[in-house]
Formats: sequence, structure tokens, C-alpha cells
Amino acid sequence: MKIVIIGGFLGSGKTTTILKLSEELSKKDQKVAILVNEVGQIGVDGDTISSSGLITKELTSGCVCCSISTGLQQTLKAIKQDFDPDIVLIEPTGIAFPAQIKDNIKDMSIDKLSFAPIICLIDGKRFLNEFDQIPRFVVNQVAEAEVIGINKIDITPSDRLPEVVTRLSEINETATYIKYSAKEKDENFYALFDQIYNTTNEIKMVDQRIKKEMNSVEMSTVSTYSAEYSLDMENIDLSTYQAISERIVNEVKMKVLKKSSYFIGHLKAILYLSGHMVKTSITSFEESPDSSRYEIEDKDKTGLKILTAVTGIENDEIQAIVDETVTGVFDSENIGVYKVESKIHNDMIDLV
Repeated sequence: MKIVIIGGFLGSGKTTTILKLSEELSKKDQKVAILVNEVGQIGVDGDTISSSGLITKELTSGCVCCSISTGLQQTLKAIKQDFDPDIVLIEPTGIAFPAQIKDNIKDMSIDKLSFAPIICLIDGKRFLNEFDQIPRFVVNQVAEAEVIGINKIDITPSDRLPEVVTRLSEINETATYIKYSAKEKDENFYALFDQIYNTTNEIKMVDQRIKKEMNSVEMSTVSTYSAEYSLDMENIDLSTYQAISERIVNEVKMKVLKKSSYFIGHLKAILYLSGHMVKTSITSFEESPDSSRYEIEDKDKTGLKILTAVTGIENDEIQAIVDETVTGVFDSENIGVYKVESKIHNDMIDLV
């Protein structure tokens, strides 16, 4: 069972990349399982991946590189016993340290494991802003990577890429660099795929004293909040539903901007309606909401999941903004909305 850890800061395109990689691995007759870790209590990305029919498990309410490593061990053992995949793709939370995750897994008593090179994804368009705001955190993610994927080059100004590569090389000159677009699935995307499918590599264990001192949640200075809401609604079409989703995300962004005029992070919402799922996200203050639609098997499912992870604002402030915005938008549309009380999941969640 080969472990593939694909890290990267919030909004770097990990979920899209993993979906596209899984498609290609399946074409090679590889059995693939995906483990998604989100720092909030409500998982969002796992739903997106599961909508494609892939075997997915979620770990929420913490980071697998520190606070919920025990849950990671239980989940990996269950995946191996119940599914026995050829490859496990691990998508850590955007504030995780992938090398610590690898070291934790190597310490586990799981037979016949191998590792692909550690991959760190970078949003080429946003990287320079990220580095300026949280340099220590970004430096650690980049420095421990063996492969650095500079994603979203389809929307990155071409004159910005050389500076991005130069800054990255100053941090990590030994990594393999791949500039690609997961969304476009361009030629260089297959170079990233080759690193997973054909390459097995090992790195030294990190000194245990160092590993314990590096708490990714504390180092990130990112405030997070996730929530789930049930909806009471009738006779609404999918386009209107998407417009509501985009309005919620954009209003949250604008309210955050009043508190923090220059933030980075990730705002994402998932709305369910009549066998469809609408995922809307923003990855920086410069962007407008971007939405994607997916078909799901559950034709009766309705509701909203939202995850926010941003800098420059306190946790209680982002929670108040999200709850206020969601309630206000649905009230204006005469749609009943009720917050679902979440339960913390530090252990494995059933296979989706």
C-alpha cells in the first residue's frame, strides 16, 4: 500500500488535483482510497471527492500531523483491512506539515507500506501574498517537500512565475518543480502523476523533539470555523441555488475584509439539492466566488456545509460572521434555515 501525501496551503488546489490523479490511477487499474483531513468539525472536501464515487474517509476537528494522529492510525488500518488499496492519497488540512504526517505513519505498526515523494502544492497566483503574510508557516511546508507542484498556471500571470520559482528555490533547491494546471489537466499534470505512480522515495525521520515542537495550527495563525445547516425549502431551481451559495460566500468575504483588509485563506460552501451538489469557494480577498456542480446519489438531500479558514481575524469573529450571513441570506429568500449541532470526530468516519 503506497502512501501519497499531497499537502499545500488552503486553496492551493489539493482536492481538484487529487480527483484528477485518482481518475488517471484508476485507468492504470490501481485501487485508490482517499483520506481527507479538515481542521473544522464539518468536513467539506470529502463530500466533493465522494461525489465522484471514490472510496473516501474523513478526519475532522484537528490536524493529522499533531492533534489527531491516533485517528489517522486507526483509519489507515481500517482502510487496509476493509479495502486493501494499492494507493492511499492523503489530503491534509492546508495548515498541516506533511513530513510530520509521514513520520507518524512510519511509526505505526502497519505492514507493507511504501511512500511516494512528499508533494506540496502552491497556488502560483497567490503564493507571493501567502509568503509575505505567514512566511514561517509557508517556509516549513515548502522546505520539507520533495516535489513542489506550482498549480493554477492557467490563471497565473506569466510574468509572476519566475519570481515564484525563485522564491521557492531559495527555500528548497533540491525539490522537483512541476508547473501545471489541475483544472486544465495539462501536459505537465502528467509529470506530477508520474511522481506518484512510478516513484517511491524515502526521507529521514524527523527528530522527535523537533517534531513535537512544531504545531501547525499554532504556527499558521489561521482562524477556522465550519458549520452545517438544514434547510426548509420548496420549488427552487439549481441556478437560483448556486446564486445563493455564491452570495453567501461573497458576503462572508466582504465582512471579513472589514475586519482584516488583507487576508488569505479559504472560504468554501457546499449546497445540496435534488441529487445535485454545488461547491462554491474563494481562496483570497482578490477573487470572486467560483462554483462547480456535481451530481450525487442522494436525491432527497438538502442543506449547506460551510468551512472558513482565514488570517487576520479571531475564531469567534469568523463564527459570528458566518452564522449571521447564512441566516440573513436564507431569510431574505424566505427559506428556513436551522443550524445542525456538530459532533467532534477525532476517529475514523465510515466509508462513504
